[in-house]
Amino acid sequence: MGFLDNTSITVDAVLTKKGRELLARGQNEFNITKFALADDEIDYNLWDVTHPNGSSYYGAVIENMPLLESFVDENQVMRYKLITLNKNTTKMPKINIGATSPVPLNAGTTAIISPTTDNSTLDDQVGYRFTLHNSDAATLEVQVAGTEPDTGQTVNFTAPLDSTKSVTINAKSAKLIGKSLNAAITTNLTIQGLGTGVVSNISVETALNSSTN
Repeated sequence: MGFLDNTSITVDAVLTKKGRELLARGQNEFNITKFALADDEIDYNLWDVTHPNGSSYYGAVIENMPLLESFVDENQVMRYKLITLNKNTTKMPKINIGATSPVPLNAGTTAIISPTTDNSTLDDQVGYRFTLHNSDAATLEVQVAGTEPDTGQTVNFTAPLDSTKSVTINAKSAKLIGKSLNAAITTNLTIQGLGTGVVSNISVETALNSSTN
């Protein structure tokens, strides 16, 4: 979703392929139960505490920045989701993925992703949501389970130029297993803390299986 401009409250919504399918069936299956907010368009470096007109104008440039129209490329939209923290929070939580990017994989090789969250213990207690954007590159499995049950949810994303199958699990740590490929694939692994809501991303690169040449 995206606000069309700064003067109205009209909301522009674009449905994914799955959303259009549910709506078209007409069986009351299209029910929005959750939503997320993001500030992808905002550059907070533009907050100007030296503005000559005073504090009321510190954010004038930010408030007049153009906003993005809605689109459904999961690699480009909702990358910086807004989160809710305790009132007395003094430091922002930050996910430490503990792995190099991109994560290198070959057919049958594995990589263990064991994130931790700096400045908070919530995620370490309940776990993380791991989303592999293209499951053609690797298998995503639970390595260490968290307190939130693994949903085994599969979400289909439709990007403007491509369609990729995304797989999501809940866990404290996850295991990636490279698949046998006729062509190398580079994709993203999104990790979201289930306690804090903070999000981080890492690339995954599965190499061409040389035995297929």
